[in-house]
Amino acid sequence: MQNELKHELHHVLSGKSQIRFGTAIQAIASYLDHGAQTSSTVENEKHYKNQETKSLEKYISENSLWIEVNLSQYVSEGAEQKVYLKDSEHVLKLNDSIYYNSWKDYFTNLLLHNYFFPDTAYNLIGFTKNNEIVYAVVKQAYVSITESTNLESVKSFLTQNGFINNRNNDYYNPELGIILEDLHDENVLTRNGVLYFIDTVFYLTDTFWKYD
Repeated sequence: MQNELKHELHHVLSGKSQIRFGTAIQAIASYLDHGAQTSSTVENEKHYKNQETKSLEKYISENSLWIEVNLSQYVSEGAEQKVYLKDSEHVLKLNDSIYYNSWKDYFTNLLLHNYFFPDTAYNLIGFTKNNEIVYAVVKQAYVSITESTNLESVKSFLTQNGFINNRNNDYYNPELGIILEDLHDENVLTRNGVLYFIDTVFYLTDTFWKYD
């Protein structure tokens, strides 16, 4: 069963299978994959990401993906992203991929989130630049909360789906080889008893690419 799921996820990440709002993300990830083939001799991750960002900016310009963002509707921000109100039903999130070694890893996170949590899927609508920093701009459904999130309920839900709580609010699925982190009560909201995962941090391990 897990191998079937892993196979399906491989297809999502390669662009062979479609998911909600996945097309634009898959196209960019594929483009960066192609560019990475010529970057195998980079000296360190920082240099690699700088080169990758230049490649990403080229793609953005060629595909007219630079957009203006109304920064007056500020909601909040954390280490990872800035949040703005789009309208009564959506928020915009600006992310510079700081949590990830590469932009490709960030786009992988978006695809995994959209696969596992389609109700709060990220819709990549473009990119913006501020103080020479590139930000991906994603639109997401606004979730109005009706109660505080019980982290034990989060733990129970993820455990039923193969994720083991290995520390604090971080989880690991050993059969899939997927890490899922930072699931505190501001990243998982509750509305009418239903959990909504609005901010996730997915990472892949080497196990993800292997079959039993």
